[in-house]
Amino acid sequence: MTVHTFQQTPRQTRRTARVTQTAAAALLAVVASASPLFAQAPAKTYAIENARIVTLAGAPIENGTLVIVDGKIAAVGAGVAVPAGAERIDGKGLQIYPGFFDAATQLGLTEVGAVRATVDTNELGDYNPQLVAAMAVHPASDHIPVARANGITHAMTVPGTSGVIAGQASVIALNGWTVEEMLIAPSAGMIVNWPQLATSTFDFTTFSQRSRPFTEVKAEYDKKIADLTEWIARARRYQQAVDTAAATTPRDLKLEAMLPVIKGERPLIISANRERAIRDALKFCEEQKLRVVIYGGDEARKVKDLLAKQKVPVILGPTLTMPSDDDEPYDSPFTLPSDLHKAGIKVALATFNSADSRTLPYETGNAVAYGLPHEEGLKAISLYPAQIFGLDKQLGTIETGKIANVIVTSGDPLELTTEVKYLFIKGQLTSLDNKHQRSYETWRSRPRPTGTTRTTASK
Repeated sequence: MTVHTFQQTPRQTRRTARVTQTAAAALLAVVASASPLFAQAPAKTYAIENARIVTLAGAPIENGTLVIVDGKIAAVGAGVAVPAGAERIDGKGLQIYPGFFDAATQLGLTEVGAVRATVDTNELGDYNPQLVAAMAVHPASDHIPVARANGITHAMTVPGTSGVIAGQASVIALNGWTVEEMLIAPSAGMIVNWPQLATSTFDFTTFSQRSRPFTEVKAEYDKKIADLTEWIARARRYQQAVDTAAATTPRDLKLEAMLPVIKGERPLIISANRERAIRDALKFCEEQKLRVVIYGGDEARKVKDLLAKQKVPVILGPTLTMPSDDDEPYDSPFTLPSDLHKAGIKVALATFNSADSRTLPYETGNAVAYGLPHEEGLKAISLYPAQIFGLDKQLGTIETGKIANVIVTSGDPLELTTEVKYLFIKGQLTSLDNKHQRSYETWRSRPRPTGTTRTTASK
């Protein structure tokens, strides 16, 4: 990879990226040898008994039993028989939920934002449809065990916001020695950063605002839209050539990567925040007959009727943030999920981050506190992202035959005081240990000067 600079969305920081395969492999070897946190154990049979099971596929089951066999949910319900030899877990007083799905993150791609050698989110050039995010994922990232300790069992990791076509987003499970072990869907959709019409930008070289004439900005915008249109047209011509003369058609990996998009098999996941950008993106995809998911959507409230009419889902970012404009109400980010839900729009919530993926339940809890129904909040970080990316037959609810990505908690997982007691990823009981917990234990047990009294804090 090469060094390059890119501009993130308003809710993201600006980072640069440079990672070599040799350095990544060396770092993985060092961490893997020192920590079992991401190891995968052989598949076993588990039975969690006497728990309240929130399946999100029907009414909650009181005093239910969940049976996990070979990584899948084998049985769920009240009075379910426990297979011989199963490892039993007493769930009395506990609750079971589907594992959480962070629908847009940089997990595995970013470790320390200010250190270039630990960031691998972008590539040079404006059009890189052939790039797959999973191929740059670092399984030993410290952010992964921190996220899963809060109930995040799988996530969609996305290329950064550099260029127009940034590459393909990947869905990964948050456990595994290798990327191959982690993969759920290598390509869930194509990330497109919709061009912006911004006449004023911040110049980090001079630390000042830089203004440009609108005519110059508009010409640049039109050029990018024309280029994007040409990429779609070229992909269609390439498809025709392959269909008619596959043996003699020179292979083009970039155009080949576009084929699932033009066939409607995968969506364009368009990063757009402003009202005008969202409208333009929807119009473009309607004209090109492409599936679309809006990613960002700060001003989606202003186009909610159009989004609902076209049945376009929206992936919203953190609620715990400032309004995008000075004249917006202070609670605008808090109420946005509820407003879109009331309009009939399918909403998924995400963190758009790596270090903050752990806060996903609390971002959702904030949306619930400001009007989003509680069950809708849970579905926004489990079932709905699975549906948006065509993975709902495998994930999103607790039903027989689905991948056993589940969490066992002490209470409502959207509450700050709730603890995740057990976590299963692909049916494997997974460690909840993480860097934050180890740091807490280290400093909590530090020696005290003679004569002082230690204040005991509960975990």
